[in-house]
Amino acid sequence: MPTKREGFKAIRFKVHNIAKNSMTKYVLRRLLYLIPIFFGILIIVFVATRMAGDPVKLMTGLNPRITFEARERLTQYYGLDQPLYYQFLKFVWEMLQGNLGNSYAIRGGTAVTTLVGNYAWETFKLQLAALFFSLVIAIPIGILSARKQYSKLDMTVTTTSLVGTCIPIFYMGIVAILIFSYFLGWFPYGAAHSLDPTRYPFGSYLLDELWHMFLPVAALTFAELAPVVLLVRSSMLEVLRQDYILAARASGLSERTVIYKHALRNALIPVVTYVGLYFGGMLAGAPITEKVFNWPGVGRLYVEAISKLDFPVITGITVFVTLMVLVANLITDIAYAYIDPRIRIE
Repeated sequence: MPTKREGFKAIRFKVHNIAKNSMTKYVLRRLLYLIPIFFGILIIVFVATRMAGDPVKLMTGLNPRITFEARERLTQYYGLDQPLYYQFLKFVWEMLQGNLGNSYAIRGGTAVTTLVGNYAWETFKLQLAALFFSLVIAIPIGILSARKQYSKLDMTVTTTSLVGTCIPIFYMGIVAILIFSYFLGWFPYGAAHSLDPTRYPFGSYLLDELWHMFLPVAALTFAELAPVVLLVRSSMLEVLRQDYILAARASGLSERTVIYKHALRNALIPVVTYVGLYFGGMLAGAPITEKVFNWPGVGRLYVEAISKLDFPVITGITVFVTLMVLVANLITDIAYAYIDPRIRIE
């Protein structure tokens, strides 16, 4: 006869296997569901970019010596003379082989994968730093504001957050450059590195990177801080009204235990959604911030590609961003089940 302890272990093992199988089926089902969504987005972007204009005319418009025959040869060279469906099927076939084509106008025919690889790290380090600081600052402030609802502190936090959401990030960036770069001279005007090694602070390349990152990261953090504070505050206020929180307080638990062990975990679900969407769109970068601070990121590359109608770069970046968004949404949904035990994956 098995002991009571062995019986509990057997039941726990069985439940674990059922949950594991359920999670596997859910992930497979979602992956199959994401395939048509991915290709649907790809079709929309592919058609929309082709309707935007003729890149050959844009590239040769300022050259008075270009002939009609030369434009026709360029059109044939880029494959733009083919029917749209043929261009799309060719792109999909090459994409499945890991080839996203070559740029028309950026770096003279460089492969799109190479371009994205060169710019991606600069975007990631900017975005990750801004996300980290915004969460570290916003979560404690949001919790404190919710605990002291309608107090002077709460009104100050709410008002400041609302003002922060109303200020455009490009305005904050320009003001930061004027104050801290032009007038005070504390930080560089832009770019990710100093071109002259003699300008490295204390001769350190790492310090030079951090020196250049400070202003764009600060602008991005301030822009992301306000919505996260409001999100945490509203979510925490809703959770603190739940019956199980009232029961936890009535049982004699300390306020710190009630807030950080019971309430915060459930209040973080909207924040997880925000972070998931943020991670998904991270590769797209912050085009306005990167443009203002002359930062060599994917967002700035995207803007440049659009201005030049560089179809392969536009479509290639869209492929990467779409994949990241879809995968991030899947991971976010799975994370819900671990954060809140009431949510089950079925």
